[in-house]
Amino acid sequence: MSTTFENLLYDLDAASGILTITLNRPTKLNALNAATIAEIDAAVEQALDEPQVRGIILTGSGEKAFVAGADIAELAALTPAQAARAAERGQEAFMRIEESTKPVIAAVNGFALGGGCELAMACHMRVASENARFGQPEVNLGLLPGYGGTQRLPQLIGKGKAIELLLTADQVKADEALRLGLVNHVVPQAELLSFCRQLLGKILGKAPVAVGLVLECVNAHYDKETDGYAAEAHAFGQAFETDDFKEGTTAFVEKRPAVFQGK
Repeated sequence: MSTTFENLLYDLDAASGILTITLNRPTKLNALNAATIAEIDAAVEQALDEPQVRGIILTGSGEKAFVAGADIAELAALTPAQAARAAERGQEAFMRIEESTKPVIAAVNGFALGGGCELAMACHMRVASENARFGQPEVNLGLLPGYGGTQRLPQLIGKGKAIELLLTADQVKADEALRLGLVNHVVPQAELLSFCRQLLGKILGKAPVAVGLVLECVNAHYDKETDGYAAEAHAFGQAFETDDFKEGTTAFVEKRPAVFQGK
């Protein structure tokens, strides 16, 4: 049974297994406050526990903003200790997205600034509408990113350019984000969700266990305590134990489409 959320819409298409989570604070341009971050975490946790959910699209309501940033008024009232805990809580929620073994695509439908850019970067892929804008403007406020922005941005676009954007607070348009490798695709606003569903549908046609293992192994590369190559070898062996492997190889020999069961 789906939970009712105050700041999110949770819409599962049973036929495809695609869950769309929409941040729904349009009067605040979907800005992140503590309650919204908690709901994102709860929604993703629920999705990972629901067998019916096979993949996730994360987007924002309206056509102006994916997430325009954090709730500055809420942040301004925090003590240093409270701020550190708030950062840790945001990091934990976004890490749950990054470590999901079900693919997550950010459908970035406008401004993705501050925490919004960090949320998009935590997803496995990003598809941007032509009007999307990305940026980490925290230094304008005497702050720095707290939800993983200083870590994920260099991973995606390289250290030098990431430092430039973090220190200048410059915004990046969608076409530049594509050139930098910050997003995977740029499409017209009207086609954004349909494109994401098509892309996710293509992925969901592959072996589910193998898809999950790929995501785990890619993340292992960035875990300082994990040998990514060893993780890959172990996962490769795990794949041989699955029914999906037997089905995939049999279908290949028989020259027919594979019918994977995720087992």
